[in-house]
Amino acid sequence: MNKYKRNQRIGALMKIFAEKPNYIFSYNYFCEMFNAAKSTISEDIAIVKELVEEIECGKIETMAGASGGAVFIPLLGKKEKEDILKGLCDLFSQKNRIIAGRFIYMTDLFNDPNVVSNIAKIIASEFSGVKIDYVVTVETKGIPVAILTAQKLNVPVAVIRRNNKVTEGATVSINYVSGSSNNIQTMSLSRRSLKENCKVLLVDDFMKGGGTAKGMADMMREFNAQVVGTAVVIETKEPEKKLVDNYLSLMVLNRFNDKDETIEIEPNLKLLK
Repeated sequence: MNKYKRNQRIGALMKIFAEKPNYIFSYNYFCEMFNAAKSTISEDIAIVKELVEEIECGKIETMAGASGGAVFIPLLGKKEKEDILKGLCDLFSQKNRIIAGRFIYMTDLFNDPNVVSNIAKIIASEFSGVKIDYVVTVETKGIPVAILTAQKLNVPVAVIRRNNKVTEGATVSINYVSGSSNNIQTMSLSRRSLKENCKVLLVDDFMKGGGTAKGMADMMREFNAQVVGTAVVIETKEPEKKLVDNYLSLMVLNRFNDKDETIEIEPNLKLLK
């Protein structure tokens, strides 16, 4: 079996941790992979731990004992977070994104893996210290964000549907009131999507009045699930009072300028403190 130099092992460790964050790797796993003693692997991980903290990309926590291991928790430094948010604001406020009905065309951005990955980085970083069993979203544009956020948190995703699907099996359906239009709408979720008494993070793409987020929270009560956080990519400045409290938005839509078809979006300043 091949023997690897320390710089080779450290490079491989960085790759493995980055590709599977929030996953506990045992020391034995690395010992077998690199054909090295546990003491050697422990020293390698200590070097990687110091490196990720120095470049502010996260932290590595280690567990001692016979079944000990290490887990990489991705975190963003203030500078990187600010750069990502400013870049996102520039993308979402590009000219000519206003479409009929004073909506913003965002489908292309939510279908761009690089854009969605940056959004997920911020959400996962903000909720890294919270115990989460599932990421829950509602179709459709929130799905890519939820999937990549869940990947970084190492948890599964549950998708709430607007309409029942035969392939979902037995479902729970509720009516909710849209916060922006005051219309009564329906959402449903498969009984098999969540385990009882789990902790969930709600993720959505856009919030105006907060009706959808409130409907999602109401749905979670049907599963006896605890909502430990709510994250939205963009919220509107008005109305200031939403139907939900204690949510996190990445960006704030201040206003449309219909005359020159521009959109004023800024980072949520709470994230930059």
